[in-house]
Amino acid sequence: MTKSSEYEQLGKDYRKQLFEKFLATKQGHPGSVFSMMDIAVILYHGGFVRFDSNKKVFTDRVVISKGHATAALYPIMKNFGVLPEKEWENWGHSSSLLRVFGNTSMPGIDVTSGSLGHGVGVGAGMAIAAKARNEDTRVYSVISEGELYEGSTWEGLLFAHHHELDNLTIIIDVNNLIILGGTDDCLKLNPIKDKVAGFGIDTIEVNGHDFDDLNSAFKADLEKSGLTCIVVNTVKGKGVSFMENKNNWHYFNPMSDDQIEQARKELS
Repeated sequence: MTKSSEYEQLGKDYRKQLFEKFLATKQGHPGSVFSMMDIAVILYHGGFVRFDSNKKVFTDRVVISKGHATAALYPIMKNFGVLPEKEWENWGHSSSLLRVFGNTSMPGIDVTSGSLGHGVGVGAGMAIAAKARNEDTRVYSVISEGELYEGSTWEGLLFAHHHELDNLTIIIDVNNLIILGGTDDCLKLNPIKDKVAGFGIDTIEVNGHDFDDLNSAFKADLEKSGLTCIVVNTVKGKGVSFMENKNNWHYFNPMSDDQIEQARKELS
């Protein structure tokens, strides 16, 4: 089995695990979680977010600015042994640390998020603090393209570029949908890559479900000397055909038994 096929299977496994949790809790944001899952897989399993196996901690920081999608990290934290198995098993059944939105009380979650537009600024703060302390720490900040509607995001990009934060990587998950519909229909954002590059930021654009593309982009990022932004084109609801490219699956929806069976089959 190739590395790419291993990553692809991990993405399916994690989506399937989370799908069962969405069913159990009757809440969540499958569209956004599933769109960024492959990004999370390559970051952690590709070794870009470094792991201290003795201390069971990640030594790099990950900011999920689109806080409603932080759950994408929960099964990964469980897999690495950072999140206690019992917390995962209890989620949806009894008292657990896990919630729809991530917060810093959860092992492996580096920021409490949910209010959009803060991820670049928070990531920049972490990165500049690491430099001040002379720490070898990388910061990965994952934002949604809908957060480009927020002025604070652009302010954060200006700040990060001005301070030459080469230990910060901005990842924009572009699935072309927000709750209200198509992003370009609500307020035109494209061409996103050109806009970000216009700040003088090294910008790479990739297919967010092609692991060779993702791996190459993150490797190239490590070789660059300045701030990097990776524009990742994804599919909202990736992996479940009736969720894909549907803005109503931003939120969990009631499903028929046939739909549940179909989703389980497609995620296997």
